[in-house]
Amino acid sequence: MRQVGRALPHPRASRPLPGRFLRDSRDTAPPGSQPHLGLPSQPGPRRPPIPEAVGVSSPPATMFVLVEMTDTVRIPPWQFERKLNESIAEELNKKLANKVVYNVGLCICLYDITKLEDSYIFPGDGASHTKVHFRYVVFHPFLDEILIGQIKSCSQDGVHVSLGFFDDIVIPPESLQQPAKFDEAEQVWVWEYETEEGAHDLYMDIGEEIRFRVVDETFVDTSPTGPSSAEASTSNAAEEVQKKEAPYTLVGSISEPGLGLLSWWTNS
Repeated sequence: MRQVGRALPHPRASRPLPGRFLRDSRDTAPPGSQPHLGLPSQPGPRRPPIPEAVGVSSPPATMFVLVEMTDTVRIPPWQFERKLNESIAEELNKKLANKVVYNVGLCICLYDITKLEDSYIFPGDGASHTKVHFRYVVFHPFLDEILIGQIKSCSQDGVHVSLGFFDDIVIPPESLQQPAKFDEAEQVWVWEYETEEGAHDLYMDIGEEIRFRVVDETFVDTSPTGPSSAEASTSNAAEEVQKKEAPYTLVGSISEPGLGLLSWWTNS
């Protein structure tokens, strides 16, 4: 398949989203209304975690793009009774949906088929082979895009955020609202918000909705490689179990007014 990279399995990707959430190249503003740029509301009792999933119910997103691809699709003989387009669409989704394509993004679902070339049956193989030109919906937010997610967990490495269908988002400590500290007892990050009356602790509880800016992305080629020796294979296998890197990671930031927990900000 002619594309930017190989399709790599994404361990935490879930069900595909509809193809209607597509990026408009002219749209550079955050989805929906602009973030409220007021001051944080007066701290009250800590709210319980928000149970609703985010991402699906949020305003129409611009974090999805259409990527043109080509691939040769094999259709087995027992599917010849079906329409060719239906069989090809099913095979493409089996191959690409919920996979990360290196330097492209997380594949969501097939958008459309733009061209079908002639099909061939090769000697010794009763299946048909068709070169297909198609467009695929891919999750790949641009840098500086503002997204709304949900806090999944907190650690010394920062705040880990989920969009519901994509979990590999981290906001490092230096990108939090400052000054910030990590509460070891409750395992959450706290913004020590300064006021005239003194500092107020604003907790980043698990389950809270959070608005953040995408500042960086990392692609890792996680495809298997052949070991150089038998000994290296044994040691590397143990290391790989401990160091299971995500093929696609986003780095976020909330170190500016209007970003952070939605409960912090009010209409100005």
